[in-house]
Amino acid sequence: MDLDSSTTATEFPLPPFTLAPLPHLSDYLPSLPSLPNPIDCIPFYHQSAGFYIASSDVVLRHIFFDLSSSAPPSPLIAYHRAGPRRTVRFDPSAVRAAIVTCGGLCPGLNTVIRELVVGLWEIYGVRQVFGVSSGYRGFYSADPVRLDPKMVDSWHKMGGTALTTSRGGFDLGKIVDAIERHGFNQVYCIGGDGTMRGAAKLYEEIRRRRLYVSLMGIPKTVDNDIGIIDRSFGFQTAVEMAQHAINAAHVEAESAVNGIGLVKLMGRSAGHIALHATLSSRDVDCCLIPENDFYLEGKGGLLEFLDQRLKKNGHAVLVVAEGAGQDMIPRTEAQKEMDESGNPVFLDVGAWLKTELKGWWEREHPDELFTVKYIDPTYMIRAVPANATDNLYCTLLAHSAIHGVMAGYTGFVSGPINGIYGYIPLKEVAVAKNLVDVKDHKWAWVRAAINNINELVTTMY
Repeated sequence: MDLDSSTTATEFPLPPFTLAPLPHLSDYLPSLPSLPNPIDCIPFYHQSAGFYIASSDVVLRHIFFDLSSSAPPSPLIAYHRAGPRRTVRFDPSAVRAAIVTCGGLCPGLNTVIRELVVGLWEIYGVRQVFGVSSGYRGFYSADPVRLDPKMVDSWHKMGGTALTTSRGGFDLGKIVDAIERHGFNQVYCIGGDGTMRGAAKLYEEIRRRRLYVSLMGIPKTVDNDIGIIDRSFGFQTAVEMAQHAINAAHVEAESAVNGIGLVKLMGRSAGHIALHATLSSRDVDCCLIPENDFYLEGKGGLLEFLDQRLKKNGHAVLVVAEGAGQDMIPRTEAQKEMDESGNPVFLDVGAWLKTELKGWWEREHPDELFTVKYIDPTYMIRAVPANATDNLYCTLLAHSAIHGVMAGYTGFVSGPINGIYGYIPLKEVAVAKNLVDVKDHKWAWVRAAINNINELVTTMY
């Protein structure tokens, strides 16, 4: 159907939506008392009307539709909006909160920890906050560390995690036993998809034991591959830092005869960092991501493409996400293994590409100069402090988490959905993926940017 200015919104009513069930302690502890929110004693927090979030406030997962379609998406999925509630289910004086960071490093980890501590302390008056060291294994293998605002005051200025982290070490029984032994009744798990899967199992076991413990997850993955939420914290810092590597690769390539600057960026299953860094750089000639297959030899292959670029410009810059081309790299049986988090061990696609490029040039142009400069900034990017945008984001994430836990919600994740912070069931986030949609406009923008629209767009894209 045609839509014109005379079409009114009432002609297209919002399709029915399904509100995702948000687990609550009262689901299995029905006699849990409701208490006035301590924020009532802090006037500047709630003087404005509508400060407290009502149970009827929701966030839609999908917000754009084709009104010409005869079959709009139905039902829509909605999530409870994040924020403070009028009543809470914890007496702040009885709260013993535990914070744990798991998996690899990511810009903003220390900011999230700091804001959880400061938020619990300053907003709700909680005085017993503990850090769990060494990831999940730290629950049963180390003593918790007492945290307070003075101790964490400058942590947001540091990279890494002051609590230390590790992969693996997830032992469901031992962890929940330790939570009981230490008397923790609030647990904040910060980590990637593996951590979220573990947190979902912890929630189920806590519920099975009918423990008065609220557990939530704050998703952390620099790759930005966790689904439903708009983005993961640290991602924007990673893209910003990736620019330095691309700039260096461009200088090296441009300063050499037939020079290629090769940059490998993070992205095991999703190429978001490579995509966004390419879009913002304008110096990249080719971007390879896990979601889009490529090949080396033949018509439309990578080697033909680079050959044409070198003939035209004298240099080229190639960005590759770490998960790209893994099925093309020869593996020994010993290399078909899993890491401690259960993920396949990836081979170095950057080093492999460098070798392949050198071999190709020696075969095709043995008498001509050729240089490949390979840059892998992975650990430099992971270890830096969060930038201003990510620091602000980490603060909002932490405060959203605290409000939800104090209200008695459990087994959930806090995060922005279409710009509005909401609470998402852990079990959904644990399986949701955020991959680059190669049919989306953004990937088309990459193709246009790196090929200057009118130039050759090879079939590998």
